Amino acid sequence: MASSPRASDPRFSSPQNGAADPALLRVMQNLLDSVAEEMGTALERTGFSPNIRERRDYSCAIFDAGGEMVAQAAHIPVHLGSTPLSVAAALEAHRFAPGDTVILNDPYRGGTHLPDLTVVSAVFDDGDEGNPIFYVANRAHHADVGGATRGSMGLFTEIYQEGLRIPPVLLTRGGEEVADTLALVLANMRQPEERRGDLRAQRIANEVGAQGLRRLLARGDRDELLAYCNHLKDAAERHVRALLARIPDGRYSAEERLDDDGQGATDIPLRVRIDVHGENATIDFSESADAIDGCLNANHAIAVSAAFYVLRSLAGAEIPSNAGCLRPVEVIVRPGSILDPAPPAAVAGGNVETSQRIVDLLYEAFAPALPELVPAQSQGTMNNVTFGGRGAGAEGFSYYETIGGGCGATNTHDGASATHSHMTNTRNTPIEAFEHALPLRVTEYRIREGSGGDGEMRGGDGVVREFEALRDVSATLLSERRRHAPVGRHGAAPGKVGAQWKITDGHATPLPGKWAGDLATGERLRIETPGGGGYSTPPKEEQ
Repeated sequence: MASSPRASDPRFSSPQNGAADPALLRVMQNLLDSVAEEMGTALERTGFSPNIRERRDYSCAIFDAGGEMVAQAAHIPVHLGSTPLSVAAALEAHRFAPGDTVILNDPYRGGTHLPDLTVVSAVFDDGDEGNPIFYVANRAHHADVGGATRGSMGLFTEIYQEGLRIPPVLLTRGGEEVADTLALVLANMRQPEERRGDLRAQRIANEVGAQGLRRLLARGDRDELLAYCNHLKDAAERHVRALLARIPDGRYSAEERLDDDGQGATDIPLRVRIDVHGENATIDFSESADAIDGCLNANHAIAVSAAFYVLRSLAGAEIPSNAGCLRPVEVIVRPGSILDPAPPAAVAGGNVETSQRIVDLLYEAFAPALPELVPAQSQGTMNNVTFGGRGAGAEGFSYYETIGGGCGATNTHDGASATHSHMTNTRNTPIEAFEHALPLRVTEYRIREGSGGDGEMRGGDGVVREFEALRDVSATLLSERRRHAPVGRHGAAPGKVGAQWKITDGHATPLPGKWAGDLATGERLRIETPGGGGYSTPPKEEQ
C-alpha cells in the first residue's frame, strides 16, 4: 500500500518510540467516530419504520480484528455498552468470509432484549481476503419481533412469550441473502415487510461502515491506523484509571429499589459494592435480588453496559468510547440473580427499565467519593409505550416509543426538561409522523411544569403526552419511577414520580406503571413522566 502523504511531513510524523502523537490520536478518533456516524445516517435514511427513521432507535460501532470496540457513534448507551458481547458471540459462532453478515438478538448471548436485532459484518482489506481487519455492527430496535403481543414488549414471565429468539446465524453469505434465515425470521414477526425493510437498512449501514474504513485504509498507512486503534483503547483506559485514582481506596455501596415487576413483586432491590484499589475497581452486583417473575430481569451485558456508561460519563468529555474503558474494572453479577437470570426468564423490561435504575445505583455509590461530579437522579425510566392493531395489510400495525422526562440537576446547571437521559438517546416521534402512520391522535404533548425538584440548581421537568385511539387498539405501558421518586442531591428536592390514566368519556382511571389492556375508539391514554432531582451545594464536610 502506498505510504501516507503525511509520512514526509514532520508535523504529522509519529514519535519514534511507538507512543501516540496526541494530535494524531484525536484525528484518528474523529475519523473512526465519523465512520460510525455515517453508518447511523445511512440507517436513518434507509430505515422503513418510524421507530428507526424518526426516533433513531439504533446504534453503530466499529470493532478491531479481535472483536474489541474501537469507536462508536453518539447513539444509545444501553446498546453500545452491550453490543461488544453480541459481536463476541457472532465471532465465536461463525468464521467470517467476505460478504458474510450475522444476525442475532439472543439476550443470553450478548443481546439486550428481543426487539433489538444486531447485525455484524466483517471488513477485509482490499486485496486481502484472509482475515478480517475490522468488524462493523449496528443494533436497531424493531417495532415487533413476534411473541404474544404486538410490539413484543408485553408483561410476561417467559422469554418465549416475548418474541423470536435468534442465535448468531448468517443473514447473508458472500453478499447474498440467506433465504432460509430471512424466511424464518419474517414468518415469526408481524408486519414482515416493515421488518424486511429495516433489516435491509441495517445491512446497508454496515456496508457504509465497511466502505468508510476502506477509505481510511486507502488514504493512509495501514499499520498506523491499526496502531492508533490500540492507542485509542489505551487512552480510554488512562482516563478511567485517572478517575479511579481520584477516589480514596475503600468500599462504596448503594441500594435502589425497582417499583415492581408487573407480576406482584414490589420494592425489588438492586445492590452494588464498589471496591476501589488504586487505579482499579471491582463493581459487584451479587447482592441484588434473585431473578423475578416479571420482565425486568436484565443480563450480564446490560450490567456491563451501565458500568461502561457511568465510568465514561464521570471520566470526562474527552475520553474515547471503546473497550479500554473497562480494562481497569471487573464487573461481577451473580448467576440466577435479576442481573444474570437463567433461561427462560423474561427480559423485555430489563434493557429499558432496569438499565436506567442500575445507572442510578452506580451514581449513588460513587456520589460520596465524587460529590462534585455525580448529578441528581434523572427520571430513571424510558416510559415505554406500545400500540397494536389487528388486521390484514395496512390494518394491522405495531408501534413502539419511549417518552422523555426530567434530567437531574448538576452542581453547575439546572436539569434539562423533556428529554431522554442516561441509557437511552432516542428522539421522540414527531406528532405529524405519528398521526400519519397510526390510527391514533396526540391530544396533548407538553412539558410537565413543576415536576422537577427544587434546589440551588433545579431538576428538569417531565413530559405530558396523551394519545386518543381512533379505532380499537391494544396498548402496553412499561415504566418505572411511579412509586420511588428520583432523589435530589445534597438535600435538594426529588423530582415528581410519573403517573398515567385511561380516560373514558371524560372519566380518568389511574393505571399502574406496568399495564397492558385495550383502548376502545375515543378512549385516551395519558402519561405524565417523572421530573429530575434538584441539586444544592454540599455541606462543608462533604466538599
